[in-house]
Amino acid sequence: MTTTALKEPSVSGSSPGAAAREPRDRRPGRIRRIGLPYLLLLPALILELLVHLVPMVIGIVMSFKELTQFYIRDWGTAPWSGLGNYKVSVDFDAPVGEALLHSFFVTVGFTLLSVALCWLIGTAAAVFMQDTFRGRGLLRALFLVPYALPVYAAVITWVFMFQHDNGLVNHVLHDQLHVTDKPSFWLIGDNSFYALLIVSVWKGWPFAFLIVMAGLQNIPRELYEAAALDGAGLWQQIRRITLPSLRPVNQVLVLVLFLWTFNDFNTPYVLFGKAAPEAADLISVHIYQASFVTWNFGTGSAMSVLLLLFLLIVTGGYLVLTSRGRRTADV
Repeated sequence: MTTTALKEPSVSGSSPGAAAREPRDRRPGRIRRIGLPYLLLLPALILELLVHLVPMVIGIVMSFKELTQFYIRDWGTAPWSGLGNYKVSVDFDAPVGEALLHSFFVTVGFTLLSVALCWLIGTAAAVFMQDTFRGRGLLRALFLVPYALPVYAAVITWVFMFQHDNGLVNHVLHDQLHVTDKPSFWLIGDNSFYALLIVSVWKGWPFAFLIVMAGLQNIPRELYEAAALDGAGLWQQIRRITLPSLRPVNQVLVLVLFLWTFNDFNTPYVLFGKAAPEAADLISVHIYQASFVTWNFGTGSAMSVLLLLFLLIVTGGYLVLTSRGRRTADV
């Protein structure tokens, strides 16, 4: 009697060769899933290349050329000047370099004051808004109005408010409060610096308020409750809990505010026009005047490249110092 050995059917229902080919068949789908995010980012990367990187490269090339009004139609034919435009820009004994240095110091002072006030007001408002009270949502919305308004609409409103004869600022300070002896000129002379600073802080502190308020949401309320039980007051809680917990947020916030304020062109241009007063001659408007008013695009491009190098050095130094401080605090 013979017995026939029957093969047991495979559990997987497929041959070993098919099982070996299965991972290989899944590779195209995995590649498509991995490549899809990069494909979706491709339009934004192309626009970034066209809007920022290509003009930056062209500006660097223009800084090495004697590009004046005589070569506007075909700027490629402008003769090369090498480092001549840079030498003119950094020659602080000559009128061009002296004016650029004065504009640089004005911009540094303006930026430091604006960033400090924006951070201080925004942080104070965010800490105040942490407590629950009636009308808090409406007050938050009102705080964000200056940041949400278009720059032109907001600054042109301040232009009318700073008018000498019928402006709201002189009406309040001189006519009602009698703080000044006579109406002040806010858009010319030394007062133009304070007018620019007021508009910049008014426009920028809601951004600091928004970022700090978001950072405060990550601090556990139990820390404040435990500190209150230990007898810590409001200032001690802010000093020992709030500010150390907000250190990573503040590091990014201060850097962003510094770069935005130092490069701000819209606010002084709308506030003063093409010719900014000497006291409010920010470097962004100064470079614009050197390029589009005097028609010396080579020198203006060299100033822009020098500004870019300065901001890169400041940003790199700031990141190195803050990263060292963070590692020291962690240890």
